Amino acid sequence: MFSRFHITLYPALIYPLLALTLLLVACNISSPSGDPGKQATPATSPAQTTIPNKTKLPAFSHIFIIVLENKEESAVIGNPAAPYLNKLATQYARATNYYGIRHPSLPNYLALTGGDTFGITNDCTDCFIDQANLAAQLEVKGLSWKAYMESMPKPCYAGDNSQYAQKHNPFIYYDNIRNDPARCKKIVPLSELTTDLQANKLPDFVWITPNLCNDTHDCPVETGDQWLQTWVPKLLASPAWKEKGVLFITYDEGAGKKGCCKLAAGGQIVTVIISPLVQPGFQSSVPYNHYSLLRTIEEAWNLPLLGNAACDCTKSMSDFFQK
Repeated sequence: MFSRFHITLYPALIYPLLALTLLLVACNISSPSGDPGKQATPATSPAQTTIPNKTKLPAFSHIFIIVLENKEESAVIGNPAAPYLNKLATQYARATNYYGIRHPSLPNYLALTGGDTFGITNDCTDCFIDQANLAAQLEVKGLSWKAYMESMPKPCYAGDNSQYAQKHNPFIYYDNIRNDPARCKKIVPLSELTTDLQANKLPDFVWITPNLCNDTHDCPVETGDQWLQTWVPKLLASPAWKEKGVLFITYDEGAGKKGCCKLAAGGQIVTVIISPLVQPGFQSSVPYNHYSLLRTIEEAWNLPLLGNAACDCTKSMSDFFQK
């Protein structure tokens, strides 16, 4: 009887013990510390300020930006006074749902270059900031940059004159640019762009600010359109653009308070994307703003995302470059 009882129960005892052993082994493998009671630490902290590049953007050879002034999209698109910009919008690509960040001008320029307005709510000329910015990022990455300012009297000039407004030059506001002679001399009069184009020595990143008339701040849309027709063909003829370049033409703000994406309420504005890499005639209705443009540059060149460019509400403009 004893032998029969022992033989009958032995499998019933061994199988639960075997199952328990396998469960303990599985728990031990899943924990990197070897402690089955300790959870694995995530590879990425949710508190970090940058977001990995999850979009498909080209590694542009050169990036050009031209910023115009104070026109709502409805005042430009379809306006017979702006035939050249409308032609570019049709021939290349346009963001049809793009917004400025706020009013007035300066906060938008800071948003484009620093990812934030830094609490600035007016066009102050003495509100300098000690903040990270795109230009400094480019240098760390080994990329060159230059900001060309029309009617600026000399490189690294601080202040205003009759046609040049400091508020349209975001780079001079950053302490680590203004107080660094090597960096500050990269803020130059627009006349140097002609020299650099002729010598085929354009930097990797080119920022262009027209003067107060040509950017349509003080003059009509027609004046700005004629200025674009003078300068844009020169940029598009350059090897820098032809290689794998992109030119963004945008306005700083519109006339109203339309906005998107939690952070923007500066009016709906025209933004045209001109590149041999875009889908010809493409229009995107995805909501974008100046933080989106900054994020697009940073992701394309594998730079950390600054400020609100890293917000989950900010999308990069990758759809323009996906065939």
